[in-house]
Amino acid sequence: MSQVLRHRARVAALTRSRAHDDPELITERQSLKAARLAEHIKREVATWPALTDADRAELARLLLRGS
Repeated sequence: MSQVLRHRARVAALTRSRAHDDPELITERQSLKAARLAEHIKREVATWPALTDADRAELARLLLRGS
């Protein structure tokens, strides 16, 4: 089962019995967003030509910095 499906199922289960501001539900929703982003990145990167070391370093810097 993909991470997206696992997190989506967990969010669905938690929303049945938890308040919208429940910390565990909030955490699981964030995990779902991260899993969806990871899947999107994997699909996108698969279409790119090979990156140089400088390209990789710049992309890593942007991701680690958060902007």
